[in-house]
Amino acid sequence: MSEDSEVIVDLIAGWASGAVSVTCTQPMDTVLTRIQAKVDLSPNTSTAAAKIRVANINNSFGSRTIHSTKSLVMNSGMPSLWRGSSAMIGAIPFQNALLMAGYGYGKRWCEEYNPNSVLLGVFVGGCTGGFVQSILMSPVELIKVNQQVAGKSLSSATSLVATGIFSKSVAWRGLEATLLRDGIPHGVWFASYELMKQTLEKSEGLDKQDNGAFISLFSGAFAAFTAWGVGYPFDIVKTRIQAPGAQDKSVVSTMKDIVRESNGRVIAGLYKGFGLKLAKAVPSSAINFFVYEKVVKYLSA
Repeated sequence: MSEDSEVIVDLIAGWASGAVSVTCTQPMDTVLTRIQAKVDLSPNTSTAAAKIRVANINNSFGSRTIHSTKSLVMNSGMPSLWRGSSAMIGAIPFQNALLMAGYGYGKRWCEEYNPNSVLLGVFVGGCTGGFVQSILMSPVELIKVNQQVAGKSLSSATSLVATGIFSKSVAWRGLEATLLRDGIPHGVWFASYELMKQTLEKSEGLDKQDNGAFISLFSGAFAAFTAWGVGYPFDIVKTRIQAPGAQDKSVVSTMKDIVRESNGRVIAGLYKGFGLKLAKAVPSSAINFFVYEKVVKYLSA
């Protein structure tokens, strides 16, 4: 297969894996986004009256998760858990395509020219793809957040971003946080996946052919844990900055606000909701790599 054909296969496989993973895990993303943005929405409050506020830090995260889910479903029905999925399903496949293309190219380049540094090539390819796709995804994330937090329709949220496409404070609000969240962490994501996959494939008693699905799924899950361990604080910051009605603040200033809300506890503040993020990201990552490799194998046959 020529190099051009391999790139096309990477793009198609990345598109497919992204679409499947978004469809399967969007409800958890919607709930987490609302919690990160501090949405106060009780069951007898209309969606339009949702307000952004600083939540009572004495409430457990688990209770806020249950409350947010129940409130959203009671007010807007079960389909509301998939708010923002239209924008993400439309964009994430292209995002994933860029990422997977970077991953595939970096891996192939190292296998051919520097076989002893495959992990480095995958890491660099992931970082490059992560930074590039951030430019595409930042406005899309803003559309998604407006849908999930304020209950805007897709057309309304898209129109808001489109009319301010040349304004940094409108369409590109949160770009810096998105770059920090998606750059190096994506390099970590790919390198972690490749490292775990290589480790499992070399393990005695674990047949690579018979356990291919397990190896791919487990490696993808491990990669999500390590990548989000690096990038999660910037995910909270991004959501806060992009939330409707939020003040236009820098990444550092927003981080200080989050830590202050947690009474100076840095880890507790910047990793609030990390468990729910993993509940969404781990299966999403596993599905991503599993579908990607299946599609690549099918198209390359």
